[in-house]
Amino acid sequence: AGCSVVVRPSSQTPGVAMVLVDCCRAGGLPAGAVNLVIGPTDATYAPLMASQAVRKVSLTGSTRVGQQMIRDAADTLKKVSMELGGNAPVIVYDDADLDAALNAAVPTKYANAGQVCVTGDRFYVHESLHDAFVEGFVARAQAIRLGDGLDPAVGMGPLINAGRVAGMERIVAGAVAAGATIATGGNRAPGFNAGHFFQPTVLTDCTDGMPVMAEENFGPLAAVARFRSEDEVLARANACDMGLSAYAFTRDPARARRTVAALKAGMVGINSFAMAASEAPFGGTNHSGMGREGGIEGIRDYLDVKSSQMVWA
Repeated sequence: AGCSVVVRPSSQTPGVAMVLVDCCRAGGLPAGAVNLVIGPTDATYAPLMASQAVRKVSLTGSTRVGQQMIRDAADTLKKVSMELGGNAPVIVYDDADLDAALNAAVPTKYANAGQVCVTGDRFYVHESLHDAFVEGFVARAQAIRLGDGLDPAVGMGPLINAGRVAGMERIVAGAVAAGATIATGGNRAPGFNAGHFFQPTVLTDCTDGMPVMAEENFGPLAAVARFRSEDEVLARANACDMGLSAYAFTRDPARARRTVAALKAGMVGINSFAMAASEAPFGGTNHSGMGREGGIEGIRDYLDVKSSQMVWA
């Protein structure tokens, strides 16, 4: 359609957007087709949202920012799509392959120090597997080497800033005060004089009323809870305002189909955490956003539908 694009990355993470725009220029896109804007909110975001020339906005960010963007878009009736917070549940049924679940869950949980919207946060483990799952999770978490994320031998890098480290400390302290137990981690990583490193953390004895189960932690923290029945765990997994992604581990195809149908999330993985694919729609429900990226659904979010009727005498 020839529409131009303005990319405004977070001032804390501009690098990826800058590289993508450079690739577009190197690939031969006309000047002005893809534009990059970096700067304070008042000088960048506000003028774009006020402009009648901008007809569609897409956000990857927090639920709070998404709510504000909807309000800001209302004045000019802009179309919006947004991918917001996660707080994904991970269900480990009694018939799950325990080693497969652990080998998939631990690297995914601590990738990018847990700063991934689709990572698992709430781990619901059947009571028959709970202790073995926690033991295996803790052992794998303790084996992760912290350091420079560009070093291939390092398993986990730092959090984005000091505020995120302080946030993790508050989350852990609040959970412990509410009755959770620290199985491993729970503190700033020792041995680092610089950088924002936090230990890979596992909390057990977590209950649904705790904030750690209700809010996305966006850090290297796995909160583990027990469950007894399928109906019970599905209800507990759905008892959250967010619905971006959800996961389950089972050997039973019928149970897998029931789980996919029951979970209130835009994306559900069975025995896998692989969610992102260019040919598949990516996005969530409820407070996790609206619209989709990827697949034909992602293209439709950027189109206006036109109908026509013609009569010839």
